[in-house]
Amino acid sequence: MKLFSTSGRGRRVGTFAAVATVVALAATGCATTGNGGGGEAGGDGTSTIAFLPKQLNNPYTDVVLGGGEDGAKEIGYDSQVLGPLEASASAQIPFIEQATQEGTNVIVIAANDPDAVGPALQTAREAGAKIVAFDSDTNPDYRDIFISQVVAKDVALIQLEIISEQIGGSGDIAILSATATATNQNEWIKFMEEELESNPDYADIHLVAKVYGDDDADKSFQETQGLLSSYPDLAGIISPTTVGIAAAAKYISTSDYKGKVALTGLGLPNEMREFVKDGTVQEFALWDPAQLGYVAAFAGKALVDGTITGAEGDTFDAGEMGEITVGANGVAIVGPPTRFNAENIDDYDF
Repeated sequence: MKLFSTSGRGRRVGTFAAVATVVALAATGCATTGNGGGGEAGGDGTSTIAFLPKQLNNPYTDVVLGGGEDGAKEIGYDSQVLGPLEASASAQIPFIEQATQEGTNVIVIAANDPDAVGPALQTAREAGAKIVAFDSDTNPDYRDIFISQVVAKDVALIQLEIISEQIGGSGDIAILSATATATNQNEWIKFMEEELESNPDYADIHLVAKVYGDDDADKSFQETQGLLSSYPDLAGIISPTTVGIAAAAKYISTSDYKGKVALTGLGLPNEMREFVKDGTVQEFALWDPAQLGYVAAFAGKALVDGTITGAEGDTFDAGEMGEITVGANGVAIVGPPTRFNAENIDDYDF
């Protein structure tokens, strides 16, 4: 089954990245794009939505933001993108403050740290903004709703299933994560560790190391190199981050470990295609990232309109995605993960 259509979004990814780079350099880390151009948010009476990803110039983020732009256009909101060039705990705070000062109606954020952004988000809420977390949650006290990719445990389990299949159910494995404070990464890793301890099918698989590439390609490349040097008998690596898995594949593809060390995790088909086709990677997983931004925009509008509050059982219209139901703890699930391999990877373009 093909995921959410990306025919229009894929063409905009390069534009998002280029605009973010130019404006970020000009404004010391702040990027802005939108339907209505610059100026103070809402100056013409149009409702506004600001997207704050973990960091700019990340291929995964570019796809998410493309979906967010589509959603914003469909709901008739002006949109802008704000955010840091580095994924650190406190780097998002100035951009939350900027959105608050501009009177933004909806702030959509993927938190680098669930608590560090809390006070700034609380100030934004007191000023009237609705807070939608997506991709990586904040502390629930600081947002109205969280748009999650999939059920968190399912993300963890599919990666364990894939690595187990590839290493024959036994051997030492390591995890190459993003930042040590990333909410989504830590939740997935927690479920992996619990499953490794409790599931007899994984009794012979041993997690020997967790390292952090900080969603930086160079650092992730170096961490992969370090893992394989420190653990010469390593059977496989799980990297639940699109930056990490691509960097690890790049290293392994030109090393003596190609074909000997299994690699899986969460990746973008367009970034991983060459590594699947050259045999470096057999299979990996992901959802359609564009869905997150798209659904988040509709959730923001529903909050502003007062048709939902983020309570369990609330429902809202999400355009092409249909009706979305809010679950426990204010979490709305977008859809299940998909496995990508040599047989289906050319069916996807994102």
